[in-house]
Amino acid sequence: MPTYEYRCAACGNQFEASQPITAAPLTKCNLCGSGPVERLISSGGGLIFKGSGFYITDYRSSSYKRDAGKESPSTSKPSPAKKPDSTPPKPPTTSGD
Repeated sequence: MPTYEYRCAACGNQFEASQPITAAPLTKCNLCGSGPVERLISSGGGLIFKGSGFYITDYRSSSYKRDAGKESPSTSKPSPAKKPDSTPPKPPTTSGD
């Protein structure tokens, strides 16, 4: 269930309420019991996975990912192509026969 933040217009109280997504927004303050309340836009909570249904590789450290990339040949960069020689060709030599 999502947690919503509310602020009371009468007393200024800010509070949170866990409600189903389909529920109508609250209209009364939980502190003073009056005044209209407005639902605030918040950043929300982070998603946390708990339990045995997740793999240990789901949350590897950045150093592990960096070191694993060194061993894998598919992630290595191809070697640059050899550049052609920029010196002009030498003229052919003729023998004085």
